[in-house]
Amino acid sequence: MRYELRSSYCNASFKRPSASTGTDRSLKPGIVSTVVGEPFGPRVKIISEHAEEESSDDEAESESEDESRKLKDEVNAEVPSEYWHMQKLVKYMKAGNQTATTVALCLLKDYELSSKVIQKVIHEMGGLEILVNLLETKEIKCQLGSLAVLLQISSSVEMRRLLIDLGIVSPLIDLLRHPARDIQVLTVETMANIALIRKARKQIRVRNGVPLILDIMDVPNAIVKKRIEDLDDLEKELLAVVIGCAKVLNSLSSSPKIKEELRKHGAIFLFARFLKSKSTELIIPMMGAVQQCSDLKVFRLAFERMDIIIDIVKHLENKDFKVKENCALAICKCAVNKVTRDMVRESGGLDPLCKLVKNKEVHENKNLLAAVTGALWKLAMSPENVVRFNQNNLVSALEPLLGENEDEDVLTNVVGALAECCKDPENRTILTSNNGLPKLIKLLSATYEPLLENIPLVIAECAQNEECMDRINDKEHKLDGVRLVWSLLKHPSDVVKRNACLALVPCIRYAKNSPEMVRAFVGGLELVASLLENENNEVLSAVCAIIAEIAMDAENLGILTDHGVVRKLADLVHTEDDNLRANLTLAIAFCSEWGQNNYEFGRLNAVAPLVNYLTSTNKEVLKGVSIAFYHLSKDPSNCITMHTCGVVKHVLRLVGSDDPEVQIAAATTIRHIRKLALTAEKFHYKEMYSINNYKQFCKYIHRAMLITWFFLSISVKDIHSMKRIIRTEELMRQDKMLDSNLQRSIFTEIVKPI
Repeated sequence: MRYELRSSYCNASFKRPSASTGTDRSLKPGIVSTVVGEPFGPRVKIISEHAEEESSDDEAESESEDESRKLKDEVNAEVPSEYWHMQKLVKYMKAGNQTATTVALCLLKDYELSSKVIQKVIHEMGGLEILVNLLETKEIKCQLGSLAVLLQISSSVEMRRLLIDLGIVSPLIDLLRHPARDIQVLTVETMANIALIRKARKQIRVRNGVPLILDIMDVPNAIVKKRIEDLDDLEKELLAVVIGCAKVLNSLSSSPKIKEELRKHGAIFLFARFLKSKSTELIIPMMGAVQQCSDLKVFRLAFERMDIIIDIVKHLENKDFKVKENCALAICKCAVNKVTRDMVRESGGLDPLCKLVKNKEVHENKNLLAAVTGALWKLAMSPENVVRFNQNNLVSALEPLLGENEDEDVLTNVVGALAECCKDPENRTILTSNNGLPKLIKLLSATYEPLLENIPLVIAECAQNEECMDRINDKEHKLDGVRLVWSLLKHPSDVVKRNACLALVPCIRYAKNSPEMVRAFVGGLELVASLLENENNEVLSAVCAIIAEIAMDAENLGILTDHGVVRKLADLVHTEDDNLRANLTLAIAFCSEWGQNNYEFGRLNAVAPLVNYLTSTNKEVLKGVSIAFYHLSKDPSNCITMHTCGVVKHVLRLVGSDDPEVQIAAATTIRHIRKLALTAEKFHYKEMYSINNYKQFCKYIHRAMLITWFFLSISVKDIHSMKRIIRTEELMRQDKMLDSNLQRSIFTEIVKPI
């Protein structure tokens, strides 16, 4: 609960001041109103804010709230004459009757109410309380006069805050139900100014002002579609109310929770109706509300289904720059969907945007230029739109906007559009021929984070062109583009780091003498290895991609190994992110070609988890893991691990892949595993054969000793002929346990001495 001083003069009877006391007399304490029976002077009114305290608001601070909360004292040493006139008028408003109050309000409107001096006087004399209280009277003239003054005063940020603290929102919401159209018009226009403050938006939402505003706006379509010249007086009043309500919606739509309220109460249908209006005054605020609501996905989908995108494209031809700006902003936000991008192209919206970006008058209007370039950026995400942009020479038109003194938002959008357009090889040549690359590289020294996010994307596309790469990595090091991109790896933003890594990959791949270039950056490889400790999967994926490219050179790979890249890569194998898996497997594959790295990956248990990657449906993951297994299978211990984990059946399936590189890697992996298996089997057979021979040899020695003893026990004369020896040989052959060749050799050795 909070306590607020509210004046009770509006409830008192209006009496003409007596001649004896004068018009500027001060009220004495103890004087009681004969109508309400309450004393004159301020009274305490309790205003409940329980509902507001319970309802939180998640919107950001308004731009107007960034201004100073203190009034600037513009009163010079010599106080102007209006200062004293204003004091008298405020006194008349306090103490006068209905006629005097009305006259005072009319005279008050003639002053420059936007002046800080006038506002200061009204505030110090208690005029704001009187103006707010007059809204609760039953006198239309007093209400009209008060609203007219409040409408002008509320143009000041500080006055808005003071009025909100005095509780102006509640009486304004009540006046929305007033039957008089002129009261409604002034009410909604004043509310549109007040709603620029977050606290007011919150109060309007909590007090159910949103559905009331939408209800007032629901007028017949005939009034909206007619030109103003064709409307009668009543219809003009209704249209004026609708325009005022549209201004309120434009102010309210910056709140995320109010956007949800608008969705629940069917505001999308009003948008579809009013965007077909021929009144520019209505289109301007309505388009502002549309572009702010485009932040929500549900509104973007509704705009596509109800063909509101087509109406937005049509209003690009409007002569009013504010309409063009809101249309371009709406397209920029909605164009994240491919359906919207196609609708804009099919409805002829690409050509007007290209004309606007070439217009010199548009270049002077930075807000409009930022909106147009933002729309071009998002639309360029579709290759079909880039084809049309090429016909309009968009890249040549964007290149002059790359100046260092250009607005940062404009630069961000221009660079983003160039990044999309340069995916077409022809546009890379156009950008280089127009001397756009040096301007882009100079912008790498900027500090604006969104701009630094987009510049590496252009570098990444241009680096694939040999001529462009020579300009980026010039021999004289005048531009030194690669070094500047590498320095972005130290930026605190993860998005900047990721995009910088993605830009360095083609730079290393296509640069001449790239291994020496990489080693020339002092601490560069150590910085890359340290990025593997990042917690962002997108950054890790980009870092793995650049490591895979650096590891192509043996010397650079050795340096990376010294910085512990093997262990850091092994720690990432349990990830579930497919993008990270694809680049991680390539990094592991190429890092395996140095020293004992192949064995180290197996020792660090990095091989077995890779088998799970083979169940993925992502082709890039399958390609990366097949190449990784090809390199890892060169180590016998890794082959054993793979075979144990059942990798053969998966790799056999990859042999039938459409990608020749995957086929070769998978087939070679099978070859390595099969070769190891055959070698192991052969070794095992030889080992068993040697053991069996040893056992048999022992038996043969024992038999030989018996035979020798037999021959020594008889005399030579007992040997009558060789038949006995032959018979002995036949007896030995009957022993099936003896090998025939070994038996013959033993027998020969035995007989030879005899």
